[in-house]
Amino acid sequence: MPAHHVAFYRPGIQSGTAERDAVGRYEIRVKGHLDARWVAWFDGMALTHDGDGTTLIHGDVVDQAALHGLLGKVRDVGLPLVSVTQVDPDN
Repeated sequence: MPAHHVAFYRPGIQSGTAERDAVGRYEIRVKGHLDARWVAWFDGMALTHDGDGTTLIHGDVVDQAALHGLLGKVRDVGLPLVSVTQVDPDN
């Protein structure tokens, strides 16, 4: 089954719902601290260092493809991924 048809075969999921759910604000936590110069590498996402030795990469993501692109960049940097969280944009 082609990947673009998966939503049609998932009960209770309307076509395109998964793609719309990916749009929003995300927090990507990685082990280690990234310098401010990495902001450009992560497409202008904000970087925040936490006291536990992690960096929070956060900001708006336009679609699922952009989210996967950011996760690919995390992989390319070589820092271990701790978590990926979609957050309420009002918080």
